[in-house]
Amino acid sequence: MCAIFGILGSYDEKEAKFALSKLSHRGPDYCGIIQKSNLFFAHQRLSIQDIHERSNQPLKYGKIVLSFNGEIYNFQELKRELDFDFKTQSDSEVIIATYLKWGVDFVKHLRGMFAIALLDDETLYLFRDRLGKKPLFFMQTNEQFIFSSEIKGVTPFLRKKELNNDALLSYLSFLAPTPPHTFYKGIEKLSAGEYLIFKDKKVNLKRYFDLLDVEPNIITDKREAIDKIEEILEESISLRLNSEVPIAALLSGGIDSAIINYYAKKYGKNLQTYTIGYEGFQKYDERENATESAKSLGVKNRQIIINQNQFMEATESVFEALDEPLNDPATVPLYLLFEEIKKDGYKVVMSGEGSDELFLGYRQYFEYLDIEQATSLAHKNWLKKYFRANFSMNREWEWYKRIFDDTLLFRTSGEKFTDLQKNGLLKRNIRDNESLKYLQNYYKRFKNSPHDDSSIWYSYIDLNIFQAEHFLTKLDRVSMAHSIESRTPFLDHHLAQTVFSIDPKLRYEDGITKSLLKQIMTNKLSNKTLTRKKKGFSNPYMEYLINSGNIALIKEVNKKTGMFKTDKLDEYIQTATKGSFKQHIWGLYVLSHWIKKNLL
Repeated sequence: MCAIFGILGSYDEKEAKFALSKLSHRGPDYCGIIQKSNLFFAHQRLSIQDIHERSNQPLKYGKIVLSFNGEIYNFQELKRELDFDFKTQSDSEVIIATYLKWGVDFVKHLRGMFAIALLDDETLYLFRDRLGKKPLFFMQTNEQFIFSSEIKGVTPFLRKKELNNDALLSYLSFLAPTPPHTFYKGIEKLSAGEYLIFKDKKVNLKRYFDLLDVEPNIITDKREAIDKIEEILEESISLRLNSEVPIAALLSGGIDSAIINYYAKKYGKNLQTYTIGYEGFQKYDERENATESAKSLGVKNRQIIINQNQFMEATESVFEALDEPLNDPATVPLYLLFEEIKKDGYKVVMSGEGSDELFLGYRQYFEYLDIEQATSLAHKNWLKKYFRANFSMNREWEWYKRIFDDTLLFRTSGEKFTDLQKNGLLKRNIRDNESLKYLQNYYKRFKNSPHDDSSIWYSYIDLNIFQAEHFLTKLDRVSMAHSIESRTPFLDHHLAQTVFSIDPKLRYEDGITKSLLKQIMTNKLSNKTLTRKKKGFSNPYMEYLINSGNIALIKEVNKKTGMFKTDKLDEYIQTATKGSFKQHIWGLYVLSHWIKKNLL
């Protein structure tokens, strides 16, 4: 796990090395640079596989130069079918060998998480992995093309910091800027499953992977589906246990982390587990449930307790790690948790991201499926007029309005500000359904695919936006801020493809969240773990924000920018202090912090 960075075109050596130094936390074990006229190609290494110096990057082979961030879990398997004189035991060298054999299609043979920069003579290829676990940013000017694992590696080259309005609006809607947008005008990001070709000063973007390419309904028998999913899930976890450095795991009271630790033990790895708690706010944490799970699984568990001062003091470091606004208050406690994991000497952590999106773990998925049935109402004009005349800020009002307006109902599990809410808050006109433009490419692909079940759309858009741009951004930045690699076995693309190939109704017909997973783990995990109500990574962020007085930052920044209507902003803040629309306000707080630091 590392950082990749490069410049094609003219550059100042001092400026380039300064920008590269901003990424040192991602790879503190070695810094490699290939430097010549019009080329600065660099790598910050975090040694996980073949930690010997022979595997330091960038790797060079003839006219090919490689800088790679990630893990290729099937690299040993690939080595056996490649005719190549390998000099290392690393997965990086396998990437070069696969490219020599298959050209740009080499990426289709890789199983893992990765951001890859591969320079072949004067042609640069940039790849982001299929499900978006690893980030990759880029910027083109008249003089140069720059790429980096984090935005902070590109911002030193901006002549002026300007707000990207598409990033702002998509962030307010969906918790994070949607691809290709970032908050910095001029800096873009690759989306999951996408690659970029830079040649003759021209950028060309292409897609090499899409879950919707999987043929639907290949598996219609529930027993067959359960057996196939269990086989691939177990394989996915076992592959990610391979490491030359110590591995730890996160542990909540839920099923996802329990599954990972169960199979890890099966393969002889009794992982040290970590759980977070909140001083004075035990109602938010899962210490009690995690203790039960750890005892049932027979694993060691360390519980990290944080308080308000630690939380608020850490926000500055967290926002610095993120580079741009991300609306997830769990980012702060997760940062503090990884800080403790690093102190204990771990460089790899197993985490359960992706399970909810693949196996319908959110109760609201079932609510959406139920509401979809209202589209068939023959006489809904009266209801449509009634809803239009009786506006409510509650999300349920918006859901039914969409049904009666015959527009797209589900717009990611992370949708926060609706377009009508944004129109009421911002001092600019926002048309109803305007935010759909940030989802239109995904929805177009869905409508043109052989899949027609609404639940597949839910999983598809959530994996691409809610997961890749929100949860995985959080996990990557806070773990790598502490030089820790995070592995997410539920986001193995073979597993995801298998889920998309089964009859969708098998996931939800019994009305039970994660039904297939729970059936797989019956008699493997305790009944308490299997039946426990989902809690999520909740925390007392709003109490902390109010008690610390930091919530005042939102109004302070708004006085200078005039971005929001004062009365509506006051209404949201007041509502949040009473327990509603809390994440809306956290999102505005994070945004205000970024604006004050970068634009004021």
